[in-house]
Amino acid sequence: MSRPRRQPPMAEKVIIIGSGPAGLTAGLYTARADLKPLLLEGYQAGGQLMLTTEVENFPGYPEGRMGPDLIADIRQQAKRFGARLITKDVTRVNLSKRPFQIEVGKESYETESVILSTGASARLLGLENEKRLMGKGVTTCATCDGAFFRGMEVAMVGGGDSALEEAIFLTRFVKKVSVIHRRDQLRASKIMQERAKKNEKISFVWNSIIEDVLGDKEVTGIRLKNVKTGHVQNFSCSGLFVAIGHTPNTTLFKGQIDLDKNGYILTHEGSSTNIPGVFACGDVQDHTYRQAITAAGSGCMAALDCERYLQSLEG
Repeated sequence: MSRPRRQPPMAEKVIIIGSGPAGLTAGLYTARADLKPLLLEGYQAGGQLMLTTEVENFPGYPEGRMGPDLIADIRQQAKRFGARLITKDVTRVNLSKRPFQIEVGKESYETESVILSTGASARLLGLENEKRLMGKGVTTCATCDGAFFRGMEVAMVGGGDSALEEAIFLTRFVKKVSVIHRRDQLRASKIMQERAKKNEKISFVWNSIIEDVLGDKEVTGIRLKNVKTGHVQNFSCSGLFVAIGHTPNTTLFKGQIDLDKNGYILTHEGSSTNIPGVFACGDVQDHTYRQAITAAGSGCMAALDCERYLQSLEG
């Protein structure tokens, strides 16, 4: 049986891979620059904001905006200026020769430049109710959602610097933060441990794992198991913050582009990568801030850098 014939490549000036705030903003800016961007947004379009309920810290929305609605707004704005969006996953990229080649299933595209904005995925515990209650008391971003839990008691799972930093941040709003850790020692730096242990609003639950998240329409507690004694107990809380790390979505680019030790794309001089004509923005290259507004800002940077690059090719 003969294999289906792959369609001939289509020449593009710029292709954007990913459709969170970074990718959509890059699409908006490159569209306004008349570069006619093709935005391959993937089947799970919108990034982590699609898992967020109300966003109160994005400029221009004084009353707040639901995460999916915010994405829809930016998406519509990009389309207004001519960005073309395809809701399919990229299956292969070839950045080793020019024009760059991007494959989406049986479709093949050629492009003079690429903006990578595939984001990062928060690592989760893998519990069914964790997913069901995401945005309803379960969250992966204290900076984004901490204010919603004002005066409440919450749990934080994790033992690294990020977990303790977020726990300390939460004490501005909450009544108490219980840090759940599967061992009796934290991975966090000594200075972060000292700060957390000195904070009267932070307590620690050692040698424990979360077996379930409790609640019907919102989080009411978690089920804990002591890994040493096997004892199981229900632990009352109004929110669960998961801070066990993020995984950058860079599988497509490994071996083709410079990544740091954690798999994030390395950028320099703004959004440039080690490959001329390839730019990166958003959480796929930012493991520090991870905010919708910083992602959007870096999407703007990538678009402007890309525009200048394409102008330089024209001489």
